[in-house]
Amino acid sequence: MPAPFAWSLCLAAGVVVLSIVPLGAARSKADFTMADMAAPRAMFERLPEWGKRAAWAHQNSFEAFTLFAPAALLCLVGGVSTPTAVIAAWLHPALRLLYLPAYVAGIPPLRGLCWAGGMVCTGILYVEGLKAGLAG
Repeated sequence: MPAPFAWSLCLAAGVVVLSIVPLGAARSKADFTMADMAAPRAMFERLPEWGKRAAWAHQNSFEAFTLFAPAALLCLVGGVSTPTAVIAAWLHPALRLLYLPAYVAGIPPLRGLCWAGGMVCTGILYVEGLKAGLAG
């Protein structure tokens, strides 16, 4: 039953790509010009507060993906089929998708729950993947 892990990996990558949207909107509010292309990170201080949070959410999306992707691949290659792992695989991208607007809107409790839930899902996938790998 490797399909859930492959699909969750694709969805998680899609969330990373989607995290560019609020950042782009924030840059447009900060009068992003072609001259800013020389140093796009230097314009950070011109971003509105929600735009700064969008930048941080975008960066965190990459960080979360670099932890999640190997866990999902471990389950995929290991042939994991436990219901717990499958639920964790589907839940991770859903939580990360909810994380983006929670972060941009400045809702710390929801953002924290989504972040922690995503990390728990990643941890579950590592445990299940390693169990399958060590078992044979």
